[in-house]
Amino acid sequence: MSLGGHLIELRKRITRAALGILAGAVVGWLLSEPVLDALRVPIGRIAEAQGRTSELNFTTISEAFDLRMQIAITVGVVVASPVWLYQIWAFFMPGLTRREKRFALGFVAAAVPLFLAGCAAGWFVLPNMVALLTSFAPADSAAIISAKGYYDFVLKLVVAIGIAFVLPVFLVLLNFAGVLSARSILGSWRVAILVVILFTAVATPAADVMSMFLLAVPMMALYFVAGFIAWIHDRRARKASDRLDQELAGLR
Repeated sequence: MSLGGHLIELRKRITRAALGILAGAVVGWLLSEPVLDALRVPIGRIAEAQGRTSELNFTTISEAFDLRMQIAITVGVVVASPVWLYQIWAFFMPGLTRREKRFALGFVAAAVPLFLAGCAAGWFVLPNMVALLTSFAPADSAAIISAKGYYDFVLKLVVAIGIAFVLPVFLVLLNFAGVLSARSILGSWRVAILVVILFTAVATPAADVMSMFLLAVPMMALYFVAGFIAWIHDRRARKASDRLDQELAGLR
């Protein structure tokens, strides 16, 4: 493709991904109230356990509506994850043969559960983080929490960890595209550990070492699984290349 062709392809993929997210956002709007109720649960339980008052507050007239819209878009991103993940694959791998396009199904089949598992992992550690951060308030005080600020915190945690769980699949994608080799992926394991630790430190409170550990271990495991899959692919590619060279040598 020319540069113009790549830009047209990018526009097409972004449009399809945006339409998928928009359709998912409609579902998210219908589910916004139960999602908001679920967001209140950690705060209510922690406030009850600590014997203090804690509640979500809307500080502006439009904040309740804005929060519902944020929830709708976030749910749309999660619901439409098969659509936008496939569009990413299709943009990076437009020139595959019919046989190689079967990998697209495997890519989506792996990326979607990993994204959802990452979101679930973020949701799992959320109560521990809320308990830790609210515990610094004085015992005789009431935690008046902004609804928008609280949701931004949850959004950062849940969606960021979901995307982080998908990154190893993108390493495999880049390997299949010929951009990264298995040797470069596995040889960079020290850098990967440092990046994962930094990411978990940012995504979780620095004092919550257990939450960092619970997130870092599966992320590193997925990284090495991606390296192993890339190694198998490179090995098969080398064998195919050797067979082709032998056949060409025989024809000469």
